[in-house]
Amino acid sequence: MGSVRSTRTETDAKVAELLRVAKDALGLSLTFLSRFDGPTQHLDVVESSIPLFRDGQTQPLETSFCQAIIDGKLPNVIPNVAKLPEAKRLPAARFPRIRSFVSVPVRLSDGSLYGTFCAAGFTADNELNKRDKALMEVLASAAATIVEPDVVERNRRHEIQSRLTKVVGNGGPTVVFQPIVSLADGHRVGAEALSRFPAEWGKAPDVVFAEAASVGAGFDLEILAFRLAAATIADVTGYVAINFSPSTLLRPACQELLADLPAERVLLELSEHDPVDDYDALAAAIDPLRERGMRLAIDDVGAGFSSLRHIILTTPDVIKLDRSIVAGVASDRVLETLVRSLVDFAHGADANVVAEGIETFDDAVTLRTAGVDYGQGWLFGRPGTVDQLLDDYPVVPPLPAHR
Repeated sequence: MGSVRSTRTETDAKVAELLRVAKDALGLSLTFLSRFDGPTQHLDVVESSIPLFRDGQTQPLETSFCQAIIDGKLPNVIPNVAKLPEAKRLPAARFPRIRSFVSVPVRLSDGSLYGTFCAAGFTADNELNKRDKALMEVLASAAATIVEPDVVERNRRHEIQSRLTKVVGNGGPTVVFQPIVSLADGHRVGAEALSRFPAEWGKAPDVVFAEAASVGAGFDLEILAFRLAAATIADVTGYVAINFSPSTLLRPACQELLADLPAERVLLELSEHDPVDDYDALAAAIDPLRERGMRLAIDDVGAGFSSLRHIILTTPDVIKLDRSIVAGVASDRVLETLVRSLVDFAHGADANVVAEGIETFDDAVTLRTAGVDYGQGWLFGRPGTVDQLLDDYPVVPPLPAHR
């Protein structure tokens, strides 16, 4: 048999309780939950009276009692292995010399076969019967309910890692740029570098980065996207806004990469959705960059409740209003009032304000009247290549002079 796992998870401990119930009820020496994985049978959780068997052992599936039972070559309940020629030919009949066996399939809620719930003895047991099979089926159903969340999570991680591996192998995400425009005169002051992933995924970039972080690949994906964006900075006039999570900014490797950039050309954007566990550590990482001329923005302001804390504790140079409070602001007095309050707050803290998600001239007029400095959104241009960026964009006529 193969390698052995030494510690049990909470899920394994719950399954072990079911196996002990089966072991005590049937009076057999060995019970286990097995998982089928291609040609291999994994004995994920084992309850045994002898030390020969341990959690995590593996064996070829094709030569197991379980596979023969699944294939219909053997019955689910075998009181005496010696009386069945098909069973006697299998390796387990010789070593460890199994003589009685009960096995039922473990199926998940979608009907897929996970593996088997089994009990075995090293002596014949002619009292094994259909009632024992029924008990094992009840316990197997309970085991399926216990293991399914782990299966779903394992499949989720595998699916995410497979997608990311393919994208990274093809050079990484596509980096596009969206113009950031002065609402006063339409002059483009910069552009935000944005990552784009295959359309067939049907996932927004922030979802992809969150998924990557959930499988331990967030830092690598952020750094790859950063490298791709950094390679184009020389081709973009004005500044380039680049998104980072706080955890990535704290990594020395990120600090080293940022140190090589023209600081005055870079605006670091932190989302208000990203938690900051240690503001002092974040400041220690960012302050040397800001001393060199790099600026800091808080993104998605107004979309949640952490932005004010972010702003107060990081004193950013720019706050970016989330599209959720920008779209439709021209016809919504509540949104307009909220925007004015945030503008007053930002300007009082010596920060500029960028409104994201501007799609109409009416919204642009209202935002400019409310004191918003810069705008970003489809009104000025959808994310595209560096060559598609313009120096100036049409905006509403200048505000009349105050009398």
